Amino acid sequence: MQAMSSPRPHIPLLEAIKASSPPTTPTGISYLGSVHILFNHPPTGKSSRVQRKNAAMLDGDDTDSVSSSSTSRSDQMVRNGGEDVHTDKDSVLDQCLDDLFEKRGSTREKALAGIIEAFSNNLPHEFVEKKFATMLHQCLNSIKKGSAKEVALASRAIGLLALTAGSGKKAEEILEESISPISEALKSRFESSKTASLLDCLAVIAFVGGNEEETDKCMQIMWQVVHPKLGPNVCIYIYFINLFDFFIALYFFFEFQVVATKPSPPVITAMVSAWSFLLTRMDGWALDPKSWQGSISYFTSLLEKDIRSIRIAAGEALAIIFEIGNLKNFSIQDATPIEGLKAKFLNQVRNLSVEAGGKGSAKKDLNNQRNTFRDILEFLEDGYSPENSVKIGGESLTTTTWCQLVQLNFLKRFICGGFIKHMQENEFLHEVFNFTPKKSLLSNGDHVSRTEKRMYKSPNSALNKARTQYLNKQRLLSQASLSLKSVLNLM
Repeated sequence: MQAMSSPRPHIPLLEAIKASSPPTTPTGISYLGSVHILFNHPPTGKSSRVQRKNAAMLDGDDTDSVSSSSTSRSDQMVRNGGEDVHTDKDSVLDQCLDDLFEKRGSTREKALAGIIEAFSNNLPHEFVEKKFATMLHQCLNSIKKGSAKEVALASRAIGLLALTAGSGKKAEEILEESISPISEALKSRFESSKTASLLDCLAVIAFVGGNEEETDKCMQIMWQVVHPKLGPNVCIYIYFINLFDFFIALYFFFEFQVVATKPSPPVITAMVSAWSFLLTRMDGWALDPKSWQGSISYFTSLLEKDIRSIRIAAGEALAIIFEIGNLKNFSIQDATPIEGLKAKFLNQVRNLSVEAGGKGSAKKDLNNQRNTFRDILEFLEDGYSPENSVKIGGESLTTTTWCQLVQLNFLKRFICGGFIKHMQENEFLHEVFNFTPKKSLLSNGDHVSRTEKRMYKSPNSALNKARTQYLNKQRLLSQASLSLKSVLNLM
């Protein structure tokens, strides 16, 4: 009889249902936690639940769950126009972020693709403000443990996160937390696409959040991908030949060979491009002459390679060096005089600017090479840097230096189709290029661009697929809540 008069232990559940949000798990009600896990976070084992809990703690301002189950939010997604896009963007990013906790690699890859699509074509500042640390943490986990494809996707997502956050504490934290994992991943020497993506990521996060010292450190990490530090290993090798038998020396020989693995052409191109991109940021900063002595000689040697992408990247790197000046910081002392290096470079540039196409050569690559080295030749002989203009809405973004041109081309390639959107709304890029976009006559809340419509309305887009999964989950959760409420009313 006492049990009949005691209050029922299900009241927290009724209150949770009335609040239209996923109920937290009260002690003593085992099935309540099961419903929450089943419909809000698919069961992926104890480790995944612990990861979600820890990741949520990283975002101090993150008051919402990674995947909210508010029915009012689901109702908002039915509306059309700007609010529809805004709500879809938030919910889809939440779902993609939630999927980064899954054990299946293909699921994480799809989630990263959705995040990249969203960050490329929009600037989700509210999402970054709330879920910044969780996204960074999960992307770094993908870099540490994922496949080559997942690493490439995660690298690009981190770079876009830094560009969206802009300069400040968040960008500094991204760089600080990412340098070590990216550096370790670069040592693994897997697929060229993975290495190139890591180099691009390191370049972008250092460009946005790095100071003089940190940027120089990142440039050295890039340099070591193509030029490993072989000095200590060589000394050990010679030392042991003199002291131990042949087999011990042979062991160190093979260890030396592993370190000196020859990088592939795409990796060389990616390294030189990323290094040059960061060098443009060092313009006016004090460079340590000990770090980059001999770089001019190395880049001029790359001009003799058969791969045109390597030639173009090396030519642009040398153009930036000559534009910045202080050539003694980039040349070996007591070696070839600076005037001799410049004369050699000038002769190479003349030849490459008029090179004839050989059998089987791609016409587009040949034209790109000719145009690039014609611009370099004019710069070396007459002092004129190439002018380039890009239409951004109703305004023109014009570059007048080699540093600006390399920055523009690198960021256009990294952001891809979303570059115009970022140039219109990204304040960090406005500062970089000293660009003021033309104000739109319509407010952002009333205007939906064709790119946004394609992103969120196309049934084939990764974001739309993720949105469908999110809505299905909301529907299941709503049905479960109604079922539980009916059961409790009968008790």
